[in-house]
Amino acid sequence: MCDTCGCPTPDDHFEHKKLVVDINQSLLKANNEQAQKNKIHIESLGAVGINMISSPGSGKTTLLEQTIEKLSPRFKIGVIEGDIETERDAERIRAKGVPVVQITTGGACHLDARLVHKGIHQLVDQGHEHFDIIFIENVGNLVCPATFDLGEHQRIVLLSVPEGSDKPAKYPKPFQSSDGFLITKTDLLPYFDFSIEESKREALLLNPDLFIFELSSTTGKGMEAWLSYLDELQNSGEKTP
Repeated sequence: MCDTCGCPTPDDHFEHKKLVVDINQSLLKANNEQAQKNKIHIESLGAVGINMISSPGSGKTTLLEQTIEKLSPRFKIGVIEGDIETERDAERIRAKGVPVVQITTGGACHLDARLVHKGIHQLVDQGHEHFDIIFIENVGNLVCPATFDLGEHQRIVLLSVPEGSDKPAKYPKPFQSSDGFLITKTDLLPYFDFSIEESKREALLLNPDLFIFELSSTTGKGMEAWLSYLDELQNSGEKTP
């Protein structure tokens, strides 16, 4: 009996692993096909889609709140919130006066394209047929969300100062697969052993094309560069930087 998974023979174990790989490839293929449809749908609404991924507590929702306050007078913003349970983040975003849909995964550690497809339709069903930006706040997790294309035009990974500057090296996939890297909660730099240069250096080794912003949503320092980027992204009429 195999010590790894309990299958009867080494040959059976090989076949078991092959089956798992085949199933995973099939699931990702179906996800990617739906993601392309999502992208077309987002574009048909006039929007650019932005997928935000990070660990729990990195400040995604707070950043969204501040971004909405600054941009909503000029841009029509919609938000799809992903969480394992509760509507707490959606309630915070709803209080800012923008359309929001909460997706609770019931245990799954990431959003997939099928769930986002439903979220886009729910935004439209609220009576909104045009958006400039649709933000997708993914489930807090630095691992699984990096694997699933949701149909976004931009993927942004956030890393907060309290998490430590070694995370790009320890969790390379989200930095390799993202377009942008936001270092958040920089107002806490005096209180934590966090090296901005280390995190930037290791992230750029993984992905030399990353654009990087350093900001604090609570003090507002560094927010203008992020807001200007979003402004240029939407107004350029292009979906890539």
